[in-house]
Amino acid sequence: MRAADLDAVTLDAHSTLVRLADPVDDLVSVLAERGIERSPEVVRAGFRTEAAHYGPRAGEGFDQASLAVLRRECAAVFLDAVDARLDAGEFAPVYASAFRFEVLPGVVESLERLRAFGLELAVVANWDYSLRDRLEEVGLLHFFGVIVHAARKPAPDGIVRALEKIHVSPERVLHVGDDEADEDAAGAAGVLFAPAPVAAAVGTLR
Repeated sequence: MRAADLDAVTLDAHSTLVRLADPVDDLVSVLAERGIERSPEVVRAGFRTEAAHYGPRAGEGFDQASLAVLRRECAAVFLDAVDARLDAGEFAPVYASAFRFEVLPGVVESLERLRAFGLELAVVANWDYSLRDRLEEVGLLHFFGVIVHAARKPAPDGIVRALEKIHVSPERVLHVGDDEADEDAAGAAGVLFAPAPVAAAVGTLR
């Protein structure tokens, strides 16, 4: 694929640009600070229960108010799973702060290369309203002209919104993502698709 045939690249976020650092030790600690002693195994199982709850509902946190509601709900799911009788409203911001993300290998170099090609870059992710803040925390925000959260992939709407904002035609856009929902959304939006990792996808450009 030639970079000259593209005007823009859209990218998924989780497992494409960043990954979640293991939150278990931090969660064990914040529970212990509140008098709740739980083993790492119990906390990990609780986190997995909450993650399964959050995944299909991420788009429900589409603004600050709805994000607060979603975070409280997810904190309640976690607390119930670990049998901790704490107030979910108080615990929600503490729970959210235990999640730290790290940039995947090769991402920064790949984004720099795409920028050097003169391409517009956008993030289109099934992530809640905190997406912009998370990208800023890991030092990636400045690469992107457009951020679309709550994209609801495999629906194409998020990618379509990004293209409208950067004023490019679908046939001149590449979407990079890590799963079938990304590929389906790209196909429905009429853009090209390349699977993550980003370094491999960008390495095909010449």
